[in-house]
Amino acid sequence: MLIDGSPYGVTGGPDGALWFTLVHQGRIGRAVPGEEPVYFPLDPADGQPTVIAAGPDGALWFTEFVGGRIGRITVDGTVSAFEASSPYGIAAGPDGAMWFTRLQDDAIGRITPEGETSSYALPDKGLMPSVIAAGPDGAMWFTLNQGNAIGRITTGGDVSTYPLPTPGAAPVGICAGPDGALWFVEIGAGQVGRIDTSGAVTDFPLPQRDARPHAITAGPDGALWLTEWGAGLLARITTDGTIQEFELEGDEPHGLAVGPDGAVWVAMESGRLTRHPV
Repeated sequence: MLIDGSPYGVTGGPDGALWFTLVHQGRIGRAVPGEEPVYFPLDPADGQPTVIAAGPDGALWFTEFVGGRIGRITVDGTVSAFEASSPYGIAAGPDGAMWFTRLQDDAIGRITPEGETSSYALPDKGLMPSVIAAGPDGAMWFTLNQGNAIGRITTGGDVSTYPLPTPGAAPVGICAGPDGALWFVEIGAGQVGRIDTSGAVTDFPLPQRDARPHAITAGPDGALWLTEWGAGLLARITTDGTIQEFELEGDEPHGLAVGPDGAVWVAMESGRLTRHPV
């Protein structure tokens, strides 16, 4: 699907559509497979919307890293914005709020559907918290790109960190897997990682160690799907570590999500949403 702009993050919405960010154009897009995409401009348009996620309130929530805002868009296109310093990753929590990473501030944020925010400091500096996801244990799990670790925060704000065994792994994407663990990608090491809720880590090297894996999501087939930004590929990994790779139409794959048609859709910054059947 051709997109008028540079898609970066993508997620499935409660309305059976794909919602995505246009990072360089300052817009949010909505696409139904087989129909023309619809675009919603942001004001101001220079905030660089990045990650987008479905919220517990029936709306879509997204981060504007450069603009320092958390955005909310309803399925009819009404946009709200709330100030938040250097937000990047965002995900719905088990407590009815959205949780987000503050990339440059070494903190994790929380925002309610009404826009009330709170922040929890991490135990060190220069960690660069990146992507965040709800875990099977009722906590939020997140990657520490420059801390070379995975973090966990309870809904009460208690933080734990788990170092990664590979130096310079630089984890980015993370998601809950079908096996009760969290799965993440190591953009610096060219690996997929698995961490169970006790903190035990297993690494699975990709065929191309310079593939620069970026985002990961759980598929409807019981496997994990990930983008290889450096190689321009889509990959699939089973919970026992078997890896397959697939060519993509377009360049610079970033976010990915399962669409309303059960396929995996990849946000290609070159100007496409590319569909891959599962």
